[in-house]
Amino acid sequence: MEDLVESILDYVRADYTDYAIMINGEWGSGKTYFWNNKIRNKIDSLTFNGKQYSTIYMSLYGISNLEDISKKIFIETTQLMDKNMKKYMNTHDQTSIPEYAKTGLDMAHLFGAKQAGEKIDYSQFFSTDDKVLCFDDLERANVDVIDILGYINNFVEHDHIKTIIICNEKELSTKLKSSNLEMKTFIATYLLDKEGTLLKADKPMVEKIGEKIEYVFDKANDYERIKEKLIGETFEYAPQFSYIINGLLIRYESNPDLIRFLREHTNLITNTFIKSGTKNLRILKHALNDFKKIYETVNKFYPNTNLRVLQTMLIFTIAVSFEIKAGKITKDKFLNINSNEEYKAILVSSRVLMDNRQFYIKEFDNNYYFNFKSEYRFFKFIEMYVRNRIFDMKVFKNDMEMIIQTIDTEKLPGYKRLLIEEYWKISDDQFPAVVAEVIENIKNGDLKLIELVKLFAYFSYFSRKNLINYDMPTIKSIFLQGMDLVAEKSEYCDNINEELSRIGIDIGEDMKDILKHFHELNKELEKKMYRNKAEEIFKCIPMKMENFYDKFTTECMEKPILNYYDTYQMIQRITCASNEDIVKIKEMLIDRAKKNKEVLSVELPFIINLKLALETYCKDKEVSIKKVMLKEFADDLQIIINLYTNMERPIVYKKK
Repeated sequence: MEDLVESILDYVRADYTDYAIMINGEWGSGKTYFWNNKIRNKIDSLTFNGKQYSTIYMSLYGISNLEDISKKIFIETTQLMDKNMKKYMNTHDQTSIPEYAKTGLDMAHLFGAKQAGEKIDYSQFFSTDDKVLCFDDLERANVDVIDILGYINNFVEHDHIKTIIICNEKELSTKLKSSNLEMKTFIATYLLDKEGTLLKADKPMVEKIGEKIEYVFDKANDYERIKEKLIGETFEYAPQFSYIINGLLIRYESNPDLIRFLREHTNLITNTFIKSGTKNLRILKHALNDFKKIYETVNKFYPNTNLRVLQTMLIFTIAVSFEIKAGKITKDKFLNINSNEEYKAILVSSRVLMDNRQFYIKEFDNNYYFNFKSEYRFFKFIEMYVRNRIFDMKVFKNDMEMIIQTIDTEKLPGYKRLLIEEYWKISDDQFPAVVAEVIENIKNGDLKLIELVKLFAYFSYFSRKNLINYDMPTIKSIFLQGMDLVAEKSEYCDNINEELSRIGIDIGEDMKDILKHFHELNKELEKKMYRNKAEEIFKCIPMKMENFYDKFTTECMEKPILNYYDTYQMIQRITCASNEDIVKIKEMLIDRAKKNKEVLSVELPFIINLKLALETYCKDKEVSIKKVMLKEFADDLQIIINLYTNMERPIVYKKK
């Protein structure tokens, strides 16, 4: 880095130059910080050939015309004439006029430069023979880059003014090629059509259009030509992290605990930054700002948090920030991981089974936690905070309580150690006790049905490898009995494939009987779940109709819930409903059937029985509006019956 500084100073000290120099580096890599903290002061202290040099820095970000550049130089060079402005800048240790001050300046009146209402040529009002110009953010200007370089070339070639250009050439190249792409494509297509070559099958049309755009609008070549003329040397800026990190951390000096923690762990910050594979210090700055809130909140509510957990939080905050903000992944990549336990379960399956669906998680963990041992490596509240900028206190406290419970993995229940840890991490001394504990849990019915299935895969594997003193028939018997024991109190599992994908060993042939029995029990749990759901929803008729409509439309439009409810209970409830609600329920059922007939066609027996029951109910009733509404309800159920049976004949409506 010092060599780069000296090379730039050599350029400034040279007797005669007719070229500019360029500092090239990626966005966010600290180029501007390098200029402000390593270069600018040294140039400002230079005296050469009787001149006291001073720098003029201007960002081209958002510049929309060349006159704006002249205005900026004019302000920077002329501000020394205004004593009040100079006093203000010295008091506040500033080297250039603040942007808000520039916005408020009426320069024509301030400097007496108004020319009878005519447009002012600001370039007439400044002298730069003792200045070093620095133009930053070249690629972010809203003016054609070629025009800007031509403008700068006037200073360099004709006036021999020392000029430094800071930019990101990679983004500049992309901008040159992609600007006005729609217009370029239209013109290229038009020219190819006029030439009669557009529809020829000699090469793909996209390729032909691309070549024509490059031939006609090759700004990149124009840029290279003017760069060759203007730029004498290009320096590649590779940030030296050690000096930049100190500048980033200074802002946290008001919090002694935080600044001490960060300074003690600069190696973690540096290593995580390097592992991100980017050079974007801007993202790191934002990540450290996020960690400030995280650190302060953790210390406020959980002051005795384990140091290793805080270290891991620092790594995770920086890592997730780079993964999301550098565009490496979509923001939703971590969305469906809700806990450290789920994260580690996915990690186990991806490592052992080489599950490509979870390949990203494995790579993320291998990259950022390589050689860093920590049992708690995923923090949902941090991921949410980085992803959507919401610090959810409920999620935060849930995470922290779970950390307190699980930070010592040896205190975890044995079955969890098998399901969320690599089993080989269990010491040989501890392994028999873990196995005995899990067997006891199974016999007592302490576990969930899906957990038994996953654990069986481990135990069958242990048996095949002679790690336990149980033969396969005995293991199978223990697990089948355990499954029967927990079946009634378990919950239905609707994501079986996802759950099984988290098993950390290969599933053997022994799983067939277990899986068959699981599916049978899980099917019964599904029926039980839907029966309970149906009872919960339909009991809202007729007294709580708003609740019924809300629950039914949000939870049952694509689920065959009617299959799990008694027809005659439905009749009792519908006949007690108001006439208006009878009509609404009927219309809702028909609309639901039209939209989801493939899924809901299994409800056909219920609909037929409901139609017959309604017709029977209406037979002996005196004529009333309610009877008419119920009769129409029964008649219109034929629409649903036709949909579900895919009948081709037209629906015949009975005369009402």
